[in-house]
Amino acid sequence: MNMENITREYLAKAEIWLFITTLIYFLMNGAQIFETAVLVPKWTVSPPESFSLLADKNGTSLKTFWIVLHSIHELTFILAIVFCWKLAPIRNGLLILFAIHFAVRAWTLAYFAPNIIDFQKAAETPGAGENLLSRASLWQTLNYVRVGIYIAISIGLIPLCIKLFNLRYK
Repeated sequence: MNMENITREYLAKAEIWLFITTLIYFLMNGAQIFETAVLVPKWTVSPPESFSLLADKNGTSLKTFWIVLHSIHELTFILAIVFCWKLAPIRNGLLILFAIHFAVRAWTLAYFAPNIIDFQKAAETPGAGENLLSRASLWQTLNYVRVGIYIAISIGLIPLCIKLFNLRYK
């Protein structure tokens, strides 16, 4: 890597944005782990009755929380890529992690979100929905995979942070 064109100020900005996105990713993972460990088992236990926990009127809907948190995180992730662009090993690592993150987000929007909406409708419409227990069980199992991938991505950010820190203080 050609370090001649890279200033300490550039490295400092890169560090800040990579640290921010890593921190927010870990905060997001904490919320996901809490939701997966505490809330998901409660609403998947005996559908459609247990789906009432998902209804917006009960105040447990986390839709706004997740939209805001993911939006902030994705913005900081993109900023980390932008501010690390001149640092090829860091940039390339971020691009790989972002591609995986993007794929999981697309999976979330294609599978998880529509099913949650269906589950919420089933809670509000007695007799609605078929195979609710098996669908909820599959959702829960796949959610473990999804959360695991998100955790792996955030752990993948740590070596990039270390590598970037080492560049600045060489």
